[in-house]
Amino acid sequence: MLLLALDTATPAVTVALHDGRDVVASFSQVDARRHGELLLPAVDRVLADAGVKLDAVTGIVVGTGPGPYTGLRVGLMTADTFGLALGIPVHGMCTLDGLAYAADPGEGPFVVATDARRKEVYWARYENSRTRTGEPAVDRPADIAEQVKGLPAVGAGALLYPDTFPDAREPEYVSAAALASLAAERIEAGEELLAPRPLYLRRPDAQVPKNYKVVTPK
Repeated sequence: MLLLALDTATPAVTVALHDGRDVVASFSQVDARRHGELLLPAVDRVLADAGVKLDAVTGIVVGTGPGPYTGLRVGLMTADTFGLALGIPVHGMCTLDGLAYAADPGEGPFVVATDARRKEVYWARYENSRTRTGEPAVDRPADIAEQVKGLPAVGAGALLYPDTFPDAREPEYVSAAALASLAAERIEAGEELLAPRPLYLRRPDAQVPKNYKVVTPK
């Protein structure tokens, strides 16, 4: 097994290579506006660091979000392209699950929250670093304050809103290394992973203007 993992659902452009036992190379760079520009060079760097060619990869793991439309689709489209070109499976992984896997919140439940912009967070509750309870959601922090009260929280969304998440901790962003490690565990256990489809949770920021007139040639 040689898994190439990538995620662009947060401001971090992150790539890793996992051989079924360990992460053999990884790279991350935080830049919310340059996902499309940075992702392929990051893949090249990780493959070079591991000393392997792309055609040695046997599976792709990609973060499915939730995340902003533009950044998220860069990773998903790249993963689909690699999968088609190489004829290998493409596995989806919830980005919040990767953050939870890399966290060390201690015993008991905790929350993962990422920045959803518009003064909202993408979030989910976890029983432990491998077990999510319920589906990811998008909400204003004040609206979920009672649901997350007293729980440790990880992620950029938690760090942004200390009134709702007073016990906010790192990691701030997901790492492809964590996604790859969790995916490898689940594949080894025979679990079925997600389809590589986006978890947007809301409509894109860009909308067609109201009263838009379609101009057709005569």
